[in-house]
Amino acid sequence: MLTIWGRINSHNVKKIVWFAQELGLPFVRHDVGGQFGMDAAYLAKNPNALIPTIEDAGMILWESNAILRYLAAQYGADRFWPSNPAIRAQGDKWMDWQFAYADAQRRAFGNLIRVPAPDRNHEAIALSAKKSGDMMAVLDAALAQQPWLSGDQFGVFDVPMGVYAHTWFTLDIDRPDRPHVRDWYDRLLARPAFAEIAAIPLS
Repeated sequence: MLTIWGRINSHNVKKIVWFAQELGLPFVRHDVGGQFGMDAAYLAKNPNALIPTIEDAGMILWESNAILRYLAAQYGADRFWPSNPAIRAQGDKWMDWQFAYADAQRRAFGNLIRVPAPDRNHEAIALSAKKSGDMMAVLDAALAQQPWLSGDQFGVFDVPMGVYAHTWFTLDIDRPDRPHVRDWYDRLLARPAFAEIAAIPLS
């Protein structure tokens, strides 16, 4: 059985738990990180002291998007991991793009969710909101051409940005209108696993 280590309010852990549910995989999850800390046994699995980490059939793996790629290839067949390299690459690029987006969003999220109101850096929030909104224009243009980042149907390549889109639509920031991102996000919300795992209140 798949084992997942990581607290569920982590963006990167949400990705793995959500996608495991989409695949119908049985799994167990252990709270690690943040207020739960990390013991020596966990650090032996992941010396980076980050989450998530998985174990599957005796294999230990860390880095959230590497985990997603593994699960899609191992359990998703062509439905979630296209055999055509060109088709796969067109979706896969969004998984790497998500890391740049996360960096743009990080200071708004950190200040609004993790910093007490009197101590917040409002200039940093505004700059982060502007940068993340600008990047959402790139996503919006792509989703104007196809319904999903994975192509004609939902797939693993929608997962990383799906988690961050929920944060973007939930943070108390000024957001430009991105209608195709909004439509895509609404369709994600209609997916039970996304609604249960990825769309929980930010904390």
